[in-house]
Amino acid sequence: MAKIIDRSISIGEFIPQPDDDLIICRCEEVTKGEIRRAVHDGMYTMTEIRRYLRTGMGLCQGQTCSKLVKGIVAKELGVPADQLEGGTSRAPVRPVEMKILANESEKEVSKHE
Repeated sequence: MAKIIDRSISIGEFIPQPDDDLIICRCEEVTKGEIRRAVHDGMYTMTEIRRYLRTGMGLCQGQTCSKLVKGIVAKELGVPADQLEGGTSRAPVRPVEMKILANESEKEVSKHE
């Protein structure tokens, strides 16, 4: 069951839990309840959850929350987490100044101005 294909099987109705306001993805401020609701709305894969809620699309690129999200999705679907296809993660990216890419020092930049 590497990919969940059969969406005709009912996973039951969404029942709110006391910890649904717990923030799972800190970068995008996505809560456990939002993830659980997305699964009940038909988002069964990590890629769908990522596109729908933007989990793992913040600064850390899922390095912090991906295992937590996967565990929540698996629990809602009633399958082991290792049977879910993992989402794509990328290295964290930060803005870079052009002078760094050009390999110029501060002294060289001030000479050209």
